Amino acid sequence: MYFVYVLQSDKDKRFYTGLTQDLKKRIEEHNAGASKATKTRIPLKLVYYESCMNYKDATKRERYLKTTWGKRYIKNRIKNYLEENGKFT
Repeated sequence: MYFVYVLQSDKDKRFYTGLTQDLKKRIEEHNAGASKATKTRIPLKLVYYESCMNYKDATKRERYLKTTWGKRYIKNRIKNYLEENGKFT
């Protein structure tokens, strides 16, 4: 199983999209500063994830979510969460 996930930085409110097989471990790594892409933006919170049965489908979904249309999809998908928690981007 593969997970495509979206994290939001408490520091700058921006999103980070990634792919992993171990979601819990990967989030811990991000928050420990082990990722160059996010180490200056910690703490990060998981705001969305999807699971895929194979790697090819997961990478295709990750690429889509990183596009302008994918970012719009995520913001619309978690709109109520963002409004309730004052975490607009």
